[in-house]
Amino acid sequence: MPRIADRFRGFLPVVVDVETGGFNAQKDALLEVAACLIRMDNFGRLYLAETVAVNVEPFDGANIDPRSLEITGIQVDSPLRGAVPEQEALRRIAQPVRKEVRDTGCQRAILVGHNSFFDLSFLNAAIARTSFKRSPFHPFSSLDTVSLAGLAFGQTVLSRAAQAAGMDWNESEAHSAIYDAEKTAELFCCIVNRWKILTGF
Repeated sequence: MPRIADRFRGFLPVVVDVETGGFNAQKDALLEVAACLIRMDNFGRLYLAETVAVNVEPFDGANIDPRSLEITGIQVDSPLRGAVPEQEALRRIAQPVRKEVRDTGCQRAILVGHNSFFDLSFLNAAIARTSFKRSPFHPFSSLDTVSLAGLAFGQTVLSRAAQAAGMDWNESEAHSAIYDAEKTAELFCCIVNRWKILTGF
């Protein structure tokens, strides 16, 4: 039976999307994190299995650009967000990822993202701020669906790449961590599965 551990050199691909208060991982607030667990079926095809998501309280002194909130629609002070401190947010994301790494026989997780360096930089900044131990993610390696979509479909914007791949896209739902992570996961699985059909790998 094919194993996901054998497909990416012992890495478990986990699709992550973050929503933030700006572009500077050191200074701007981390506001939402979503992580999609990817599994492999008996035919070696990848699929989105589960999504874990959490709303995050801005760290003390965090900068929040109002323009970022206009794009995401996040109401930072709303009690309905159920936001938790960064340390707890990281724990809620890391726990199921670590379990999946163990269950699949992988060595560690590798972050998959659309502009993955951005998501990884905010994750790493939160890990450093909270002295979070045992992050399941590789600290600097990642898989970027911008590059993969540019190769596969000639598109680098997530919405255009998704549509080029034949996926549905709802612009009104975009820019939430869950929606963007799940669409990125769907796109990643689509590209990897098409490569398998084309090459047999």
